[in-house]
Amino acid sequence: MSKTLVIAEKPSVGRDLAGALPGTFKQSQDKTHLVGDEYIVSWAIGHLVGLAAPEEYDERLKKWRFADLPIVPKKFKLVPNDDKAKKQLKALHKLMKSDEVDLIVNACDAGREGELIFAYVYETSGVRKPVKRLWLNSMTKKAMEEAFATLRDGVEMKLLEEAARSRSEADWLVGMNATRAASIRLRAAFDGAVSLGRVQTPTLALVVRRELEIRAFVPEPYWLVEASFAALEERLYSGRYLGGKRIPEDDATKIVEETRGKPGLITKLEKKEEREKPELLYDLTSLQRNANVLFGFTARRTLGAAQKLYEEHKAITYPRTNSRFLTSDMIGEIKPTADLVGRNGKYQEAARYVTRLDKLPLGRVVNDKRVEDHHAIIPTKAEHDLSKMGPDEARIYDLIVKRFLAVFHPEAVFERTRVETTVEEHVFRTSGRVLLEAGWKSVYGEEANGKQREDDSGGDQLLPVLREGEQVETRSVDSIRKETQPPRRFSEASLLAAMETAGKDIEDAELREAMKDSGIGTPATRAAIIERLLQVGYIEREGRALHATEKGVQVISLLGAHPLTSAEMTGDWELRLARIAQGEDTRPAFMSDIEKFTTDTVAELDKLKGVKIERANLGPCPVCGRDVIENRKGYSCWSKDDPGCGFVIWKKKANKILPTAVVKELMETRKTAKPVTGFKGRSGRTFSAKLALEQAEDGKWRVEFDEEWARNGAKSSDDGKAKASDDADEAKASSNGANTSDETTSEAVEA
Repeated sequence: MSKTLVIAEKPSVGRDLAGALPGTFKQSQDKTHLVGDEYIVSWAIGHLVGLAAPEEYDERLKKWRFADLPIVPKKFKLVPNDDKAKKQLKALHKLMKSDEVDLIVNACDAGREGELIFAYVYETSGVRKPVKRLWLNSMTKKAMEEAFATLRDGVEMKLLEEAARSRSEADWLVGMNATRAASIRLRAAFDGAVSLGRVQTPTLALVVRRELEIRAFVPEPYWLVEASFAALEERLYSGRYLGGKRIPEDDATKIVEETRGKPGLITKLEKKEEREKPELLYDLTSLQRNANVLFGFTARRTLGAAQKLYEEHKAITYPRTNSRFLTSDMIGEIKPTADLVGRNGKYQEAARYVTRLDKLPLGRVVNDKRVEDHHAIIPTKAEHDLSKMGPDEARIYDLIVKRFLAVFHPEAVFERTRVETTVEEHVFRTSGRVLLEAGWKSVYGEEANGKQREDDSGGDQLLPVLREGEQVETRSVDSIRKETQPPRRFSEASLLAAMETAGKDIEDAELREAMKDSGIGTPATRAAIIERLLQVGYIEREGRALHATEKGVQVISLLGAHPLTSAEMTGDWELRLARIAQGEDTRPAFMSDIEKFTTDTVAELDKLKGVKIERANLGPCPVCGRDVIENRKGYSCWSKDDPGCGFVIWKKKANKILPTAVVKELMETRKTAKPVTGFKGRSGRTFSAKLALEQAEDGKWRVEFDEEWARNGAKSSDDGKAKASDDADEAKASSNGANTSDETTSEAVEA
């Protein structure tokens, strides 16, 4: 009897699919697949196959030489990614070639990368059996059964496969050639490879340019004048001088002198109704941004929690989506989904409101044209057991459920009051906002006439009843010195937003939605790009802020205005990939442009030959007084021409490059006043620690962790993220005078 082979992307999904298929399944002896009466279910383990390294085409290319660039294969070779992948790939190939199998179902994740995973497995098998496509938006049993009943022909996915192959080959061509070219030409400047890529480099450029703006920023002082007023019966409120937000000191002093203790008059009072629409449903990027702002979650952590909710708990629909809308055929599912979600008490009231609506407000929810592969992330039409969810999953689930319920609630209604109080011809403005109708905000626990959060200027006060023409007492007037502030460093939330709109600073949600097709990367890859930049030491986390390291700044500075750093250009490429999938552009045309760009990039990077990076001078050596100068691997008072006294602080400690500011502080005070962030233990977890510069008995200076847990070998009590034994080992490795750089010379081609 012939059978159908179903290939899932992961083992856990494969087992779930088997549970939705007819018959019983037994696990194979080698544990690579499940066997039923009509179906065989097997799986990849993510990407099993990738594009071969240059040396697979020619052994000579194992050595990095500029004369060999650019490397542009006529046909790309595919190879297993590692031994584990090779084993599973062999098992899949055997099943695909089996005479027992006459149909293959691609059940990998329903998107561009899932299509690529299957395409590479299918190509390397050499078989030409018919293929059907399982397209899932939800992992509930009912959704899987319906998807198996409506399998698509594999040929329908040909354009999506072409877009996926184009993405993969473009990243290989640009990443591998640019990385080799830059690393060869900048060997004298950097220790290890200079990782460049089609997506990571423009993302790094966003962070670096913000960093340079912050460094170049010179704060300027200015003054504000604020007053407090009292109407009869102790109706208190405050106001700010209206004649300009930033006032010179002399003018501020004069205003204070002329108004202090003088009576005031309410010369203007306006009331206006303001309405606030509920937020659009979540796509992955907006979910990651919100979780970062509210919980401090990294993009990767949010994606991990969402993936578990989708795969294990079957509680949400497919998370790797770029749409914030639903399709018209889902309208009938909305109320039943809300009803099931409302069976959890915390969502009962909001769900009841939705289920009792005579007519659902669908204008900002349903839009077939704004859904390509997958609709917005919403709860699945099933009962969900919150007690089985981990803390991260529960938080992400809560965000998704509340956003889903809130979008069907009415607008929140506020009353905005603006008051102008005149004292001796000087006008002070007061602004207040009161929530009159909670609307969708009630889903989040906000109530009408509740206390309003004040902003930095004292605006949005909860004001007493005031009347135009009323006399008031001026209780106090003060001038407040302020300084202009530099731009804020990117958080993961704001960097994701910048990536989504190719670097354009767009706050309006509707306008962002219109721009998102031309962003940097895709919702599924942006978290990995940020992690890649952290991994190669181009950026670091400091709390929730991301800042560029010296290496990251130097790389972008050397590239200058090269198109590789352009967020808009990379956004245009992503848009073209989307158009290939829609049949509006062609793979040959895109790849031709990528090959030309690669050739031009190699030629441009050739101009970096002999470029010298200006090295930081950290001031006098604490031992001999000579200047301590930065070099590739450390900070020392010696050079090849002058041995100095031998004092050196190595750059790398516990997988972190020590910034010049930290090294300066150690040289001057022997200790850091605050913990330094971004160290990584052998477990891979990051941690923070204070540092101390100490001289050992052999006379050598070493940077040690200045923490009790590090000295005693106990577990870190500060963050619980790293064991002191790991940290102590790292400390020894980073201070023994050896090269502790773990940068390799392998290509950093983007995932």
